[in-house]
Amino acid sequence: MPRAVTERGWRRAGALAVLMMATAPTFAGATCLHGEETVFACRTVQGKRIEVCDAGRTLSYAFGRPGQRPEIVLRVPRAAASTWQWQGVGRYLSYAVNLPNGNTEYSVFWGMDRLSDGHEVEAGVHVSIDGRPAATVRCAPGAAIEQNIEGIDLRAAD
Repeated sequence: MPRAVTERGWRRAGALAVLMMATAPTFAGATCLHGEETVFACRTVQGKRIEVCDAGRTLSYAFGRPGQRPEIVLRVPRAAASTWQWQGVGRYLSYAVNLPNGNTEYSVFWGMDRLSDGHEVEAGVHVSIDGRPAATVRCAPGAAIEQNIEGIDLRAAD
């Protein structure tokens, strides 16, 4: 038999809801939680932020404007994620972390032309839907990029 909820119970539930809304993450700087490692973070040409965090058993991807709730937040089991690691051959160093979400995949990438004088870096996120390219969002040229994709312990991408 259902229990009647008292006025005190409603107040407690309301206070909990307000607390949860007040502490919901916004996107001011790094959003990786305590104990998580930042795998990748950068500011895009449009002033948005791309971030991947490693919580051990899960990886998360977030995208959106700093100071606001992210437009996209995705948390996937570690076993579902994959990585591409440069094999030590060729002009371009290239690393990626791939995070699936149904038929969509977010491939956060970092690469560098190791033979050019300027060692130009290219980084951002490729989005594919049903295996077809849908969008690429690049990190802003000259913006700080935090990149810890190299050597990440994930299964190799297919």
